[in-house]
Amino acid sequence: MGVAVGLSGFAFGVTSAGSGLTLLQTCALSLLVFTGASQFALVGALAAGGNPFTAAAGAFFLGVRNAFYGLRLSQLLALPRAVRPFAAQWVIDETTAVTLAQPTRRGARIGFTVTGASLYVLWNLTTFLGALGAKALGDTDAWGLDAAGPAVFLALLAPMLKTATERAVAALAVLLGLGLLPVLPAGVPVLAAALAAPAVLYLTGRRAARARDDGREQRARDGAQEARDARGARDVREEDR
Repeated sequence: MGVAVGLSGFAFGVTSAGSGLTLLQTCALSLLVFTGASQFALVGALAAGGNPFTAAAGAFFLGVRNAFYGLRLSQLLALPRAVRPFAAQWVIDETTAVTLAQPTRRGARIGFTVTGASLYVLWNLTTFLGALGAKALGDTDAWGLDAAGPAVFLALLAPMLKTATERAVAALAVLLGLGLLPVLPAGVPVLAAALAAPAVLYLTGRRAARARDDGREQRARDGAQEARDARGARDVREEDR
C-alpha cells in the first residue's frame, strides 16, 4: 500500500509544478498537508484559475474526513498522548484502511506505523522528484497525470460504498460536481458536491419517518379490525346463547 500509493506522488509533483507552484510550495504541501485528494483538488483549482481561498476551502472540506478517521483510530490504537499529535499527521485513507483490517491492537499499531511511514517518505520523495522533473516533461496536461490522484482516491472509496444510502450520496455528489463545473468558478463545485450527504440523509430520514407513520397507521387499522372482529364474535356467541 505504501509503495503503490506513495509512488503516485510523482503525479502530484508534476501537476503542482504545471499549475504554477514553485518547488518549495509543492514540497511544503506534501510535507504539511499530506492528503492526496486535498492536494490534487487545491492545485487543480489553482491551475483552472480559481480563487486561492476557494481552492483552499475545497481542499479543506475534502480533508475533513480525516478528522473522523482520527476519532476511530484514537480508540483503536490507544497511543500515548505525547505521540498522538505526530500520529495525527499520518491519519489518511490508506493508513485507516490498513489499521482497521488488523485483528489485534498490536497489529493495528504496526499496520498504521508501517503504512504511514512508507507513504510519508515515498510521497514526499516522489513529490520532489516529480516537481523537479516537470520541466523535462514539457506540457504536463498532455500526460493526464492530474487524474492519478482522483483515480487512487476513487479506487479506495468504491469498495466502501456498500449501502444504498452511501451509493446515493456518491452518485449525487458526482452529478452536482460535474453539473456545476461549467457554471461555477473552479473549486466551488467541490464544495457544492459536499451538499449531497445532508440532502440524501434528509430524504432518507423523511422516507424512514413516513414508513414508521404508515406502519403505525396500519397497526392501528389492524387493531381496530381485530376489535371489530372480536365484538362480532362476541355478539354471535350471545345470540347463540
